[in-house]
Order: sequence, then C-alpha cells, then structure tokens
Amino acid sequence: MQPEAKIYVAGHHGMVGSAIVRRLNQSGFQNLILKSSRELELRNQADVACFFAKEQPDFVFLAAARVGGIIANSTRKAEFIYDNLLIQTNCIHEAWKNKVKRLLFLGSTCIYPKFAPQPIREEYLLTSQIEETNDAYAIAKIAGVTQCRSYNEQYGTRFLSAMPNNLYGPGDNFDLTGSHVLPALIRKIHEAKETGASSVVVWGTGTPLREFMHVDDLADAALFLMNLDEIRYNELLSFSEAPALINIGSGQEISIAGLAEMLKKVIDYHGEIVFDISKPDGTPRKLADSSRLYNLGWKHRIDLEDGIVDAYQWFLKHNMMSGI
Repeated sequence: MQPEAKIYVAGHHGMVGSAIVRRLNQSGFQNLILKSSRELELRNQADVACFFAKEQPDFVFLAAARVGGIIANSTRKAEFIYDNLLIQTNCIHEAWKNKVKRLLFLGSTCIYPKFAPQPIREEYLLTSQIEETNDAYAIAKIAGVTQCRSYNEQYGTRFLSAMPNNLYGPGDNFDLTGSHVLPALIRKIHEAKETGASSVVVWGTGTPLREFMHVDDLADAALFLMNLDEIRYNELLSFSEAPALINIGSGQEISIAGLAEMLKKVIDYHGEIVFDISKPDGTPRKLADSSRLYNLGWKHRIDLEDGIVDAYQWFLKHNMMSGI
C-alpha cells in the first residue's frame, strides 16, 4: 500500500478495527475511510453499494462483525449468523464491483473442526464437525472465506481471509453476557477483589487449552499481509491446499485454569477459582498452526502476561469512566 492509498477499515470502533486504525496511523497512512454503524449500516445492501460507489477505496480491512463469547454464541445464534452473513456478503460483493485492489477478511480460528488435529492447519477447514456452541458464527465466517475464494476464482479479485486466535486488549468487551473468556475473567476477578468475595466461578472444567494474542499484534499482522509483495501475496491466494486463507497465531497457549491463575496474579486477587462443571467447555483445544505466516517473516511481539497487564490497565481506565 502506498502512503496515499485510500483505505476503508470496516468496524473501526471495535477492538480489532480500532487496533488496525492505530497501526495504520503509526505507519503514516492518513487517507482512511471510517464510518460508524450509525453512518453506514453494513447489513443494508443498498447503503453499502452507495458507499463503495462514492468512496472507491483501494484497500479494505473487513473487521466489522457481530462477535461474542460462549454465552452469546450459544444463546443468540440467529443474530450471529444473520448479521455476519449480511455484513461480509455486502462488503465483499461491493469490493469486487468497485475494483478494490486487496481485501483482508478477518474471521476466527473457531471456523475449524472441534476435534481437528493440533496445531490446526488451514487445510483442516471443513474436514469434520465444528463446535456446537458457536456453529452459527463459524458457519457465517466459513461462508465469508468461501465467498472470497469464489470471487478470486471467478472474477480475479485479490481477497484474502485471515483467521486469528483468541484476541484481547484495548477496546475489548467486558460485558459478562457477551464477552470472551479473557475479558470476562478480568472483570469477574477484579469485581471479586473489589467486593472481597472469597471465590470466582468459572464456566467448565478449566482444562480446555486456548491460544491468546494481543490485538495490537493482530493489527501488525494484518498490515504485514496487506503490504506483502506481489509474488508472496499471489502465493497465498493460489495455495492449493487452502487458497486465500491464512492463520494468525501467537503460539501462546494456556489452559483456562492457568489463565485464571495468571489473571489472579496480575489483578492481585487472593481468593479461590471455582469451576462450574455443569457448564460447557467448548472446544477442548484450539492452537493455530501459523507456520505459513511465520515463514513469510512475521512474528508476534507481545508476551501474554505483559499483554494481560496492558488489557487490565485499559479495563481499569474504562471501568472508571463508564461505571462498569
């Protein structure tokens, strides 16, 4: 991307989108197109068509999505599949119609099978059953991957799908009914400390393993991929076993129980962690094989505990301002 390139970041108010905007600004990209959901309803096909026709972006980071943790994914499935299908379908289609040079579609490693071999390679997509608690979201994202591939094949577009692991950091959602495990535990343990509670209840057995990555590392990887030279970018699009699909992972894997203990240390909470085994665990392990990305020359920079300290400090500041 040239410094003067016109870049649209869809979902710039979200955790991922805002991190991408920060990273673009740090690299000197100033010609950014940013629209809130009030200004542009991405679920409305006509509005999206008018927006792309008017703005004519050169590059698109598609980070807009309805996202959430295990509670939201399992209880609001209709919203997750409906909203995500509309958002991504409209943006990808209009990017093709308006000759966008490159589009990066961001999803999640939850698209992969529940019992996929570990670490999970891109070619394992659709080889067996996905996790039931987030199947609606995963199926929507799989449709987005397939749409990018199909448009590349039929229309010659240059759209790439990137699947990050569990993300956290500034801008995260700490609402206990809609958040992912790490921000939910930050809030639970912080509130237990503040109220003097003797224990914190965590869903499941604590045994599932999860890979976590700071959102600023994800933003750095997104910019790295969008800036790849033509030869390496074309190789990603044409990779025979998993065309136009790449994992973005940190390799920083920890059990939910281990994560809870790390958060206790960061937050300085001395109570007990109690696991509610009547609640679902979700996928037992979800470690992404990011060797293709590493071989291109990218590597994460933020250590998990350092990243958690950063996320907790952001939470404290946000907590004081919003009264969570």
